[in-house]
Amino acid sequence: MIIPFEQLDKDTLYNLIESYVLREGTDYGEVEASIESKVNQVKLQLKNGEAMVFFSELHESVTIISKGEFKALQSEEHQAEAFD
Repeated sequence: MIIPFEQLDKDTLYNLIESYVLREGTDYGEVEASIESKVNQVKLQLKNGEAMVFFSELHESVTIISKGEFKALQSEEHQAEAFD
């Protein structure tokens, strides 16, 4: 389920984004950027619709995913429904 990021408390959103950018494997290119810079990049992606806040009912967790990841999840759900 998509959660509009605008509905989240400012501190909650910041903490969610910070957690996201601190995950191992998050790649921002050859030049290392500051955490604040990374947070601002993700905020911009949320505003532009390139990323979204996603709540997984299955895992009871909230994360940030790209638009492409969301489309892949929808496709997986659609395929799973076809086999039910």
